[in-house]
Amino acid sequence: MALRNKFIISGLALSTLMIFGCSNDAATELKATQPVAEKIPYLVKSPHGDRNDPYYWLRDDERKAPAMIAHLEAENAYYDAYRSSYADLTATVEQEIIGRIKQDDSSLPYVKGDYEYSTVYEAGKEYPIYQRRDLRVADAEPEVMLDVNELAQGQAFMQVSNMQVSPNQQLLAYMVDPTGRRQYELRIRDLTTGEDLPDRLQGLSSAIAWAKDNETLFVIENDPQTLLSTRVLKHKLGQPAAQAELVYEETDNTFYMYVSNTKDGEYITISLSQTVSSELHILDADTPNAEFTLFAPRERHLKYSADHIDGRWIIRTDMDAPNYQMMQVSHADIGDKANWQPLIAPSDDVFIQDYEVFTDYLALNERSNGLRRIRIVPWQDPAAAQVVAADEQAYVMSFERNVEQATDTLRYTYSSLTTPATIYAYDMSSGEQQQLKQTEVPNYNASLYSTERTWAKADDGTMVPVTLLYKKGFSKDGTAPLYQYAYGSYGSSSDPYFRSTVFSLVDRGFVYAIAHIRGGQEMGRQWYEDGKLLNKINTFTDFIDVTEHLVAAGYAHPDKVFAMGGSAGGLLMGAVANMAPQHYRGLMAHVPFVDVVTTMLDETIPLTTNEFDEWGNPKQKAYYDYMLSYSPYDQVSAQDYPAILVTTGLHDSQVQYFEPAKWVAKLREHKTDANPLMFKTNMTAGHGGSSGRFARMKEIAEEYAFILNLLEAK
Repeated sequence: MALRNKFIISGLALSTLMIFGCSNDAATELKATQPVAEKIPYLVKSPHGDRNDPYYWLRDDERKAPAMIAHLEAENAYYDAYRSSYADLTATVEQEIIGRIKQDDSSLPYVKGDYEYSTVYEAGKEYPIYQRRDLRVADAEPEVMLDVNELAQGQAFMQVSNMQVSPNQQLLAYMVDPTGRRQYELRIRDLTTGEDLPDRLQGLSSAIAWAKDNETLFVIENDPQTLLSTRVLKHKLGQPAAQAELVYEETDNTFYMYVSNTKDGEYITISLSQTVSSELHILDADTPNAEFTLFAPRERHLKYSADHIDGRWIIRTDMDAPNYQMMQVSHADIGDKANWQPLIAPSDDVFIQDYEVFTDYLALNERSNGLRRIRIVPWQDPAAAQVVAADEQAYVMSFERNVEQATDTLRYTYSSLTTPATIYAYDMSSGEQQQLKQTEVPNYNASLYSTERTWAKADDGTMVPVTLLYKKGFSKDGTAPLYQYAYGSYGSSSDPYFRSTVFSLVDRGFVYAIAHIRGGQEMGRQWYEDGKLLNKINTFTDFIDVTEHLVAAGYAHPDKVFAMGGSAGGLLMGAVANMAPQHYRGLMAHVPFVDVVTTMLDETIPLTTNEFDEWGNPKQKAYYDYMLSYSPYDQVSAQDYPAILVTTGLHDSQVQYFEPAKWVAKLREHKTDANPLMFKTNMTAGHGGSSGRFARMKEIAEEYAFILNLLEAK
């Protein structure tokens, strides 16, 4: 890629829509009816020079402006007209995907206190039912705590994002989002009567913590504009919402905040975190009217988290340890990190992702060579630590719900691209394990598929891991279509979990590839550092290098490469579209973050101030220039682009709908090809798309049918 450092690269022309399944008449009609957004001059102010943004008018924070709504509806109608020609294909794929869902499924029950809890899905219903069974009563029938299907009646969107049972097991606190904007309402249900209490608090984050008095809750208030969570409120049952007491307020708007209980229930914690630092405040759950205590003062470039057991705190921290280490401190010595004592030394090769604390053991979820594994460390003999074995090339192990500390049994989930999620009970004393549940996948036969790991060499010599899935009998002869996915931001790793939906592509001969590019954390903390701020370009070039590697190695035909990313992965798709459009037949960009500079200049937009250490602060010229050089919206040019499908939600609070709306409008203005550019706005959803499980499957089917129609039409 000699021209990689130039962000404008000519594509290979695909001259008519006919090659994508449209007749000449249909192509002419589609082109004639494609929405054209009005251009209205608008200057985006910046200390480094103002920029004209003629599509800025598409932003309406109230989501009500008639001209804006009309434009989004016109885009939806245009997409509906385009996809009507392959409606049967979409319906077929949708039925295939839904056919791999066990509709009347239930989760593995877990025991907490006097009850056994589980989640149930009933055939044909969109939403879960949360239930429990009283273990004190012989042969007791499960009782429904919360049926989300009932909450969703009459609602276009419904999500319950957190539920916490009170210590006396009689009350259920839960958070409801009826719009998709992630502005929650706290509700309290009396589990003895099944009725909700009058208490309602609105405009909250999803966090909940109970005090031991069973009548005091701690929640977090969201700013209605920025959605920043800066105020912790204490609510007493029966009091008016307006009388909720402010107990903590954060003045630094770069921090996220969360409240929760320690696993043993002894403490309430306020967790504050930004990209490079964190802080914890704690309160004895027996004394909800006391003041919170600072666990250790925040420091720039110091991150930590802690959980409590038997009078001491177990700490995961990056102090002098980029890949994290484990430390401990007695409760009497909190307040100063100088009192922390080492437990598990840091490693240059192994990244500590997560941990679980038990009476006799510490369980670590680690990343080794890019794969998530589990290591068990006995407190009495740390040298006797054992790694839980796996026998596939690529897999992921993660902790299942573990609610007890006084046990030798760890529950964990094993999954791979060919192995559905399988929950095991692992005896930490003997090393023996028992399979408790494997997700049942109808119409799926694991023996028909293979998963593989390969490595792509980036321009700078870095080896980038890639996880592959394909049907057995696949030959690396360069004829197969490829569906390549990546994310590559925030240190969020793209693990090779089982995804039942993708078999609708794999069964049609596709190779499915997950590119573990820099910006994630698959290969440790440095992998993340090398893909953010002034290193962000590595994220995009890694993805392109993976594509080139897979084509050169015979995994894919060069004219049958499709790629998908969402949110920050949508930024990846936008950057790749500008930098190397000739490599891709089609790109799918879901809720894409594509207007990087304008968004990061506006501190009224949710997430902006929290993410200066991720993308950079454009008020500083070095970051402004660098971000502008890759921002997909700003780098749109007169060149050929691949076919592109863009989706968003009108109520998205993470990436505002107007970013992709403006991007599509600018692409329509400048692109020189006749390839389809489709834009769909879910008018009743937010960042995560539709809330119902079947509605989400329909959205995936629409994406796959878009791809298959492009492929079959050539």
